[in-house]
Amino acid sequence: MKKINVVGTSATGKSTFSRALAEKLDLHYIELDNLFWLDDWQECPDEVFFAKIESEVQKAIQGYVIDGNYTRTIPVKWVEIDTVIWLDLPFPVNLYRSVKRAFQRTWSQRDLWENSNNRESFFRMFGRDSMIWWMIKTHAENRKKYLEMMRMPEYQHIQWIHLKTPKQVRHFLAQLAVEKSCV
Repeated sequence: MKKINVVGTSATGKSTFSRALAEKLDLHYIELDNLFWLDDWQECPDEVFFAKIESEVQKAIQGYVIDGNYTRTIPVKWVEIDTVIWLDLPFPVNLYRSVKRAFQRTWSQRDLWENSNNRESFFRMFGRDSMIWWMIKTHAENRKKYLEMMRMPEYQHIQWIHLKTPKQVRHFLAQLAVEKSCV
């Protein structure tokens, strides 16, 4: 049973990649943002959030792909994890994707997650809660954090896959499709 967590800075394509990965490997997909965000951008209390994660993991009969960071959830989500896939794209790629995604989401006005009524807005796009600003602020911090975690003794049981370019990400998924068709 595969147990995977896909991590990376905002706008690296974690959700798109994670959904594709879960589909290719026939695993349960768990989107942390969907579990965390309540209606009207209210945050889920940690004890409820952790219980939701545990519940989703229990539903995973053949394994799962967890999409998202939330460092404080590591004691819950990494209890049995065997693989972390880190999408570590260059800052200019993330910045471009952040801006593009914010405009697309603002324009479409679709709910961002199935369990909430949250939508992107021009105010949120440029306000202090902006995902663009969040990406700018956390990009370097995330890189440093995950590089350190890869070396930590308590995480040596985890297989780390470090994908650094959009081309590597596409190749990784394409390779899975080739391997699956050869089985």
